[in-house]
Amino acid sequence: MKELLRDTKKKFDRTKVVRELRKRKQFDKPSVIRRAEMIKAKYVQNKRITEM
Repeated sequence: MKELLRDTKKKFDRTKVVRELRKRKQFDKPSVIRRAEMIKAKYVQNKRITEM
């Protein structure tokens, strides 16, 4: 039983079902989503530059 539950949880994690459900719970304006993506992109880019 525990194995089945663990496998189901992993399946949901891999398919990102739970993340999508949480995201759809509330409406986010497209501009807010774009801004968050840009902030994340800058963070990742800065992190890659500093690793070298």
